[in-house]
Amino acid sequence: MITFCDLDDRNPALSLSPLVRGVEKTLGWMAEHGGIPLTPAKAFKRSFVHWAAAEFAWPGHTADELFAVCKVLNEADFMPLHMLHGLMLAMRLGRHYKGEFRLTKAGQDLTGRPGLIFCTMVPVFLFHLNHASLSARNEEAVPLVNWDVFLNVLNVETQNGATGGELRRVFFGEPESGPAWQHDYVMSGLYINVLRPLCWAGLLQKTEDAGNFRFSEAVFTKTPLWQAALQLDTDGMERAG
Repeated sequence: MITFCDLDDRNPALSLSPLVRGVEKTLGWMAEHGGIPLTPAKAFKRSFVHWAAAEFAWPGHTADELFAVCKVLNEADFMPLHMLHGLMLAMRLGRHYKGEFRLTKAGQDLTGRPGLIFCTMVPVFLFHLNHASLSARNEEAVPLVNWDVFLNVLNVETQNGATGGELRRVFFGEPESGPAWQHDYVMSGLYINVLRPLCWAGLLQKTEDAGNFRFSEAVFTKTPLWQAALQLDTDGMERAG
């Protein structure tokens, strides 16, 4: 069984969550400027996207990394912002009105409440979002994701850090033999659907060598936010071997 603990807004571990930070920054901008201007296609306008890229400092999607690929950024170019926009709409925390994205009463209630942002949005983000939709490859999906199993196993395996390849073998066994260049869809599916969402929530930290983008070689470690936010059946268990 997965139980999320209530978190005090002053808990320093909340600063580890890119999702919480992104929502807080967005709410702060709206408190100062009002609704976020929308394009005719109902995406955030570039002026806000550029501001968000600089302010969110989202790991793997920093302003420097994004502008290294695109000279100008549309909402779709900043995947985490695009995800947050859709998530807030789906949760009815915001709505489109007269060319702007505006907060609902439920969204306004999250302002200045990082603990409430986490407890309200992270369970929906983890358990109900189609994470494969954020991948360039639709086939990068882990069938029948059982979050109870994944979280309880990761609770033990990532206590002191584990590589993506090690976690792939724990959950799915060894990859099929083949040429070195062969893409491991199981590994990328595990990353896209489980490991990356947990990193975006701030529950796992991903560490990788500069210039090495192989999911299998990155190290995933539980953060203090994991310890503060989750109660799991495997709490207290140690990794075998």
